[in-house]
Amino acid sequence: MDMQNAFERERQLIGRDAVEQLKKSHVAVFGLGGVGSFCAEALARAAVGKLTLIDHDIIEKTNINRQLHATVNTIGQDKVQVMAQRINEINPDCEVIIKKVFFSAETADEIFNPQWNYIADAIDSVTSKLELAVQAQRLGIPLISCMGTGNKLCPEQFEIADLYQTSVCPLCKVMRKELRARGVDQLTVVYSKEPPRRHGGDDPRTPASISFTPPVAGFIMAGHIIKALIGNIN
Repeated sequence: MDMQNAFERERQLIGRDAVEQLKKSHVAVFGLGGVGSFCAEALARAAVGKLTLIDHDIIEKTNINRQLHATVNTIGQDKVQVMAQRINEINPDCEVIIKKVFFSAETADEIFNPQWNYIADAIDSVTSKLELAVQAQRLGIPLISCMGTGNKLCPEQFEIADLYQTSVCPLCKVMRKELRARGVDQLTVVYSKEPPRRHGGDDPRTPASISFTPPVAGFIMAGHIIKALIGNIN
């Protein structure tokens, strides 16, 4: 399909040179849940030319309330495969590399590409988030990391900050302590000062969620990345 005019409205907003820069960019999205799936699609719709999608999981029924790729017809399928197919239907010019693997210190070498222009961290595992921050700093790849979106009802409270300037968020507290010990002294994050809320549930360890909160965090991440890639961060 001829995609020549697909990004005309975007060109009117940011300029032809910026769109061309996005088409030359390569972004990695770690985690394709309620945050990462929306982030990945926003990047593809903004004309980013290459995406690497990393997630080891399959789509489950409990994902339907908040994850972009989750429908009754995709349950049981690999998240990376479904997301890659969706992106191909949106922007066929976007090259999608999929890696169905759990990111950890043991798998970092097989996943990481020094040519990435930016990394979006939408991983749930704290251990993996810490390792990702360490690896990104080691290789000098810009990274934005999403903190907790579970047990949150007010997406308008999300903001972008340096991890060491955050407050209230329990995950931020853990990340600050652990990354300081690992020598990571800066990390751009999306987080919220909204106190966690919850009304019951069989397993209190499973975060509560709703349709409109994680996607907003994903869009904020995508917006930050796109503006950074075109040199338009205020």
